[in-house]
Amino acid sequence: MLNEIICAGFGGQGVLTAGKILIYVAYKAKKQLTWFPSYGNEMRGGSANCNVVISDEKIASPVVKNPSILLGMNSVSVNKYEPLMKKDGYMFVNSSLVDKDKAYRDDVNVVLVPVTEIAQGIKNERAANICMLGTMVKKLGIFTKEEFEDGMCEYFENLGKGKFNPKNIEAFEAGYNYQLN
Repeated sequence: MLNEIICAGFGGQGVLTAGKILIYVAYKAKKQLTWFPSYGNEMRGGSANCNVVISDEKIASPVVKNPSILLGMNSVSVNKYEPLMKKDGYMFVNSSLVDKDKAYRDDVNVVLVPVTEIAQGIKNERAANICMLGTMVKKLGIFTKEEFEDGMCEYFENLGKGKFNPKNIEAFEAGYNYQLN
């Protein structure tokens, strides 16, 4: 298994945190992993992204040139990374913020998820990234639900933010249980 993932969006949407959660869960699952962020001054509302590679075998490079998975939290990110996607890859698109009439490549699996609206619905708009992770975990089965929730909660516990775990689990499950078309 080799998953080359890009998490991308505006600074402040939690895309770097989404990548950190993925690598922490992968670490707990004893996978090989890399995390390569790009944020600089983008943290103030510009574009931010991270490259995440998860594998059962040694990883040759932390740089993802052609992602097999994209978590695209805004139009800028989707437009930037869609041309680079591997054939038959998966693009998880925040349809709350991406043009509803956008045409996508025919050779890529596009999963439209209104994660901003889902997060607003549970009164936790900052957790749209975690909602997106829930949808991705369910759709792709990279991790089990329990494995992911346990790893995510431990990740936040280690940061001293364990008090937010009930809300994070709620966000993850909201994305996990979202009915895809």
